[in-house]
Amino acid sequence: DNASSLGELFALEGHSVKVVHNGCDAIEAYVNTAYDVAFMDVMMPGMNGVESFLQIRKLRPEARVYMMTGYSVEELLQQALRGGALGVLEKPFDAGEVLRLSASVGAGIVIADPVHCQGHAGQSIQRAFADKGIHSRLVSRREDIPANIAADEILVLDAPMQVIDGVSTYQAAYSAGHRAATFIVPRKPAAGTGTDPPFRDVFVTGILNKPFDPLLLLARLPDLAA
Repeated sequence: DNASSLGELFALEGHSVKVVHNGCDAIEAYVNTAYDVAFMDVMMPGMNGVESFLQIRKLRPEARVYMMTGYSVEELLQQALRGGALGVLEKPFDAGEVLRLSASVGAGIVIADPVHCQGHAGQSIQRAFADKGIHSRLVSRREDIPANIAADEILVLDAPMQVIDGVSTYQAAYSAGHRAATFIVPRKPAAGTGTDPPFRDVFVTGILNKPFDPLLLLARLPDLAA
């Protein structure tokens, strides 16, 4: 009902809309059509939203997909990584904290909080490793991940990606044999993204937390689909 109502609202404003109710149909919709933007619930029958998102990205790497969920970001990422360890790193941070987290997570990711990160946080994390004689690779796009990435090489996934984009990039690295810690440093909220928490955070995470006002989503649609 929520999906149909949201689709009707978009259609009334002149948008071309397709509504589907499971992950497989969402993937099928992208086979022949490049949509401007998709809003996908995490919990769906059969294939869930996270798994569907990753399949859609394989079909169309440029696809703009936003997750809709009542879960916290941490819960969503834990599900996306199927049990991978998770930590949160807020700036200011020191080299010791970076090293402690990277050692504790093992095969998994660490999120650097975009609200607290100022400047080039990805470069700061990389320098912290370099100061300790540890090699890491700074990555801003999936295409930057080489096919022969070392299994124990630390990745630092830097802005302008969103958290959900970072998850997709991490999955690409995992498929290439990467098993060491990965740091995702998502972009900071852009000026003018609003003070309503769901619509402030979606620009950073790619995750729209429920409940939200559909009319506010409609107002933000041009920015989200840009």
